[in-house]
Order: sequence, then C-alpha cells, then structure tokens
Amino acid sequence: MSAQPSFVTWQDRGACRGPQAIVFFPPPQFERKVDRAERERRAKEICSDCCVKDDCLDYALQIREPHGIWGGLNETERRAVLDGESATV
Repeated sequence: MSAQPSFVTWQDRGACRGPQAIVFFPPPQFERKVDRAERERRAKEICSDCCVKDDCLDYALQIREPHGIWGGLNETERRAVLDGESATV
C-alpha cells in the first residue's frame, strides 16, 4: 500500500479515455458536414453512459471550452446553455 494520496479525478474515470478519444475533437484537416455529424454522434453515444458526464459538462461550461464534445454537448450546444444561463441572471 502506498503512502501517496490518490488523486483520481473525474477525468481519470471518463468513458472517453483511450483510443476512442479521437472522436471527441475535430481532425486537423477539413471535415465534411456528414463526417462531423457521425463523429459527434459516436462521441455523444460514449458520453451517454459515462459516470462523469455531469462533471465533464460542468467543467467545460465553467472554463468555456470552445472545442470538442464535453458532457455530451458540442460547442454550439454548450454556447446555447451558457447564453440561456446569462439570460436568466
């Protein structure tokens, strides 16, 4: 047993960890609309059963992450959530 404290965070427990992580962010080259829709669908499917989905989305909203799928939402969807929150404040 280690005397070191364990700092396992929500990021360490995310379903997006591993080789499938590539679907959560756009490729460096041009991506056709149909390809983007399929990539985002696959990422959101992974998110749908993730045990840290809410933590992930909260984090992305807090830091205003401009890229990728976080907590099951893409950039446009997160922006809409943030706009809705600022309209109610």
